[in-house]
This record gives sequence, structure tokens and C-alpha cells, in this order.
Amino acid sequence: MLIQVSVNARSSRASRTDTSSTAPYPKRTHTCGELTPAHAGTHVTLTGWLLPERKVSKSMSFFPIKDSSGTTQLVIRKGNADDHLAALSDVPVESTIVIEGQVRIRPEQSRRNQGTGQIEVQVDKFTILNPAQNMPFIPSDNQTLVNEDLRARFRYLDLRRTALSDNIRKRSRVARIIRDALHDDGFLEVETPLLLKSTPEGAREFLVPSRVGRSTGQHVGKDIPLFYALPQSPQQPKQLLICSGAVDKYFQIAKCFRDEDGRKDRQPEFTQIDLEMAFVSWGADSKSYSQSDTWRIGGHEVRAVIEKLVGRIWQQVEGITLPSSFRVITYDEAMARYGSDKPDTRFPLEIQDITPLLPSHARSSFENLGEILEAIILRPSERNSFLRSNEECDSQDEPNVIQSMITDSNTLNWLCDNRSINLGLSHEEHALLNKTLGVSTGDTLWLSRRHKTPEGGSTALGRLRVRISELAHARGDYVPPAAPHFLWVTEFPLFTRADPDKEFLAHGRWSSTHHPFTAPMWQDTDAMYAGRIDQVRGQHYDLVLNGVEIGGGSVRVHDACMQEHIFSQVLQLSDAEMASFNHLLHALKCGAPPHGGIALGFDRLMAILCKTPTIRDVIAFPKTGAGTDLLFRSPAAVNKEVLYQYGVRPTHG
Repeated sequence: MLIQVSVNARSSRASRTDTSSTAPYPKRTHTCGELTPAHAGTHVTLTGWLLPERKVSKSMSFFPIKDSSGTTQLVIRKGNADDHLAALSDVPVESTIVIEGQVRIRPEQSRRNQGTGQIEVQVDKFTILNPAQNMPFIPSDNQTLVNEDLRARFRYLDLRRTALSDNIRKRSRVARIIRDALHDDGFLEVETPLLLKSTPEGAREFLVPSRVGRSTGQHVGKDIPLFYALPQSPQQPKQLLICSGAVDKYFQIAKCFRDEDGRKDRQPEFTQIDLEMAFVSWGADSKSYSQSDTWRIGGHEVRAVIEKLVGRIWQQVEGITLPSSFRVITYDEAMARYGSDKPDTRFPLEIQDITPLLPSHARSSFENLGEILEAIILRPSERNSFLRSNEECDSQDEPNVIQSMITDSNTLNWLCDNRSINLGLSHEEHALLNKTLGVSTGDTLWLSRRHKTPEGGSTALGRLRVRISELAHARGDYVPPAAPHFLWVTEFPLFTRADPDKEFLAHGRWSSTHHPFTAPMWQDTDAMYAGRIDQVRGQHYDLVLNGVEIGGGSVRVHDACMQEHIFSQVLQLSDAEMASFNHLLHALKCGAPPHGGIALGFDRLMAILCKTPTIRDVIAFPKTGAGTDLLFRSPAAVNKEVLYQYGVRPTHG
């Protein structure tokens, strides 16, 4: 719909417009974000969305006009000669318009250094392209941000907000940087299938029914429906690409799908930067890194590519030069010092294992149980930023954590205060422990006992450590440093029984910490074949940024016999489960090269670059935290007739 201003109209403002749905309109000459003082005196045509009027006087008003590139200030002078322009005040906010006018440099006192802040456009005439009607909220209203569900229902309006549109533009820019960097490094971009077969790789899958064929081989006389599975990742296709020899270095900005509960950093469909490389190393490379470097696994080539790629992104987007190589710590060290397999190393609250400092009889009681005693110590004498949040924090959610505040009355018995850690220390033993730990009156100790061998993704004190830092940040006592803290975590346990997300498939069996194609450290292969599964470490590496895992990868198993052993003897897959990997096992037998790769979470990476706490702010059309889409109203029911075409019979209704 076009509504054009009639310059010759004489009566009311309403009569100054007439509607024409087919009338042509002037072609745009510039975007709303590109005009500078160099354009002064130029006659321009701009298109965009009209934002609220700001009246300067009876005879002059300012109207911002906005498009995806930015905003330009329009100047309307209301006099006899320009009386027709007064009708712009009656145009609904957020309507699309075309304006024609002349660029002018703003008065010196009104100039701004950002965007188009040094110019304005004196409007000569305008055309309404489409008036905004029935708006559920006004996206340009920065003072009133409506609730998230309403914004999700009308996401196409929410995307008009500058914060979100800037995120989408930055995402596109980073995707271009990634493609350019990897192409420069000799990678080929290859698309892999979205319709695959369901396999027991770890996470729950989305299934897609198919009308193509029916399965009757194992069910005589029965017509069994067939299903595709949407990929959790392109793991098998990318390994098969490398096995083929046709591709030496593969990458893809890939769509992935996991049927799991939504969280602030997860979506049922998400995007990852997926890489795989042939002929990656299988052990430590003393020539490439210093003796102090603790990268004792293979995959150095993958590490080098990622550090170079991430460095290029941060240099071009943030203007920050990152170190040429990132710090590396093992899983055991991360869990011991920070209580997390993705530690935030920006703040210094570290966990101490105080078991070796205990008297021999107390130490023996822990050793006999295979446990250790850990502590976080906060001292007022150090004037650290976490004292007030430490006082506010409680351990109700962590029953295995005890808080001990050292006072004059308990200096020589604080470790005997709690029944769960009552070690029967004498006053002399307490005094020696105090001296060794350097604790005194006024100090606070958070204590927890756990298994000596860490398992899972965090410990009780690790979770408490994060909670204390979050409280300190919320109070303004602690401000995280601006510099990004990148960290590699390596040498994870190859197998686990401590991942509840995988128990639905494992049913009490061992499951793969990463995925079943991850290779063991060569030092631990004998332990794996001997059945000492809990002692086997994997050639698995996670990239962590400021306490957020932004990527993970591994060196893959390229030996078919080893892969079969992992499937059958360690994971104890059934024959049917094993059969779903027959094609991969055969490819490994056909001269597959050593290979490895990684996947970076593109959504998480962008959330950090855009400085937003949720990945929903960097995805054009995200799902809610519950995995639903309020805009497209999905998932949705399908009628019985359609289901029957796919051989699916509803169990209810």
C-alpha cells in the first residue's frame, strides 16, 4: 500500500493523503547509516521505518528514520511553503516511508561522533509505503522492553530493535571471517546430509518419519514405518569424508539438532563451526610447543588452526590481539583447582586439596575411602573482592559443603565442628594445620569432601566458587577483566558413568565422555584393553572462554579393531547398535588416515562477542527455553490422515 502526500491539498491533514496500491515510488539513493558530512548539499532519497517525532518548536520537528544500516535524523520545517510536510506527524510510528531531501551538516553544538550524528536531512517530500497498524509493542521504545514471550511471538518486530539487528549483522560478519580464514588455510567447505540414520552416539535425536519404503526384514508380515534422524553433529559424514581421501581439510558451518531441554546456552537446533583434518598427530609434539606446555595428546594441527582462527576473529571484530597459543590444563587440574571442567580463570578463587596437610591418622581415613578434603579460603587480610558475597552465600544447594568461620572460640577446633568432617584433631594438630594453611581469626573456609578421582563436569566447591563470583559481580564488588581468558582443557576421562544426559542410552553401561569415536591417549591403550576403563584418558580437547565451553574436539580412532573393541567390549553395544556403525568400521578398514577435528559452538561464540547472556539474542528465529517456537507455533499436532501416510498411529486421541 502506498500513501502519497498531496502537495496541493488545502484542507485537513487527513485529506492531504490519497491511497494508491500500485503507484511507483522514488528509488533509494542511500541507506540510513551511510551519510556523512561529505554528502552535504546532496539530494538524497531514503527508505526506512519512521520513529517517534521530537518537536523542537511549533515550526520544526525532528524525525529519525531507520533501516538495517542505521538511523538518520530528518528535519521538518512547517511553514506555509512546507505545510504539506506537517502530515508526517500523523503517520504512525514504525510505518515504512520514502523521503526526499537535502543533506545538511548539523549545527556544531548538535553534532555527535557516532553513526550519522554529524548530519541531518532537510525533508522536501515523503511517501508512505505502508502504515504500521495493530502493533503489539513498539520496537523502537527503548524505555519499555516488553516480556520475552510477547517478543518471541512477534519476533519479526523484535528484530527491529537495534540491539538484535546489530547482533545479526555481527554474526554475518563473523561467518564471513571464518570462511575466509579457513579457505586461506586450505580447507574445503562441504555440505553433509541432514537426513541420516538414528545411531547411539549420546544425545537424544529428532526423528523424521518417511513415506519412502517400509521395513519388513525383521518383522515378518508387519509393515514397520521408517525414520530419518536429524544429525546431532556431522560427526560420521565428516570422518567418512576424510577416510575417502577426497578431502584433506573439511569445514562447514553446520546446523545440528538435539532433543534436549532448553537452557540459556542451548537450543534444539543450533549451529557449529565444524572441522576435520587428515593426518593429525597422535601424541605430544615437543618441537612445536615449549616444555612447559601441557598438551600431551595429539591433534596439534587442529589446535594451531583454531588458535589462529579465533585470533583472527578477535582481532577483526574486537580489535584485541590474542596470544599466539592459549593456556593448556588437564581435566584433573581443572577439577582440582577450579572444580569445573570449563573453569572461569578470570578470578583467583582457587580450591585447595588440604588432605596432605592433615595429621597422618586423619589423612589415612580419607585415603582408605578414596576421598580427599578440599577447601576454599577467604581472608579479610587480603582485601579481596569476594568477602561480602562470601558472607551472603549459603550452601543449602550443596549438602556436601560446610562453611567454617574462624573465631577466637573455635581457632583450635574448627575442623571438628561438623559431624561429617569430624576428624578428632587435637589442639596441637589444629594449631599446626592453622599455621600450615595460614588461617587466623576472621577467615572463612568452605570445606567439602569428594572422591579423589574427579568425575562429571563440576564439584560442589566448584559450583560454590562460581556462585560467590556471581554474587560479587552483581554487587559491583568484582568486575571481570575485559581481556578474554581462553583455555584448553585436555586429557578427559575417555569413558564415564557420571553423565545423566547419556544414561537413557547407557542403562548402567559405560558411555563415552565425548563420543564413541574419540581415541584414547596412547599411554592408556594397555589399560583399556586390560579392562581398567576408569584409568583411560582420551585425546579430547575443549576450548573454554571465560568459563564457557565454546568448542570441543578430539583425535579420532582410525584403527577398525580398536573401534570395534570400544563398541563391543567397553560400551557393550548390542549387535543392532553395532550394525548402525558398519559403514564407518568398513571405511576405517580401507586405509583410513589418522584424523581429528573440532566443533565450535557458533551461537555461544556469538553470544560472547555480542556480550549477551543468552544465545537466543544472536539467532534470528530462536526457540524458547522450553524448545517451542511461539512465532511459528511449533511443534504442532498433525492430523491422523497425515500420520497414517507415514505409517504412524497415534496412541492417544
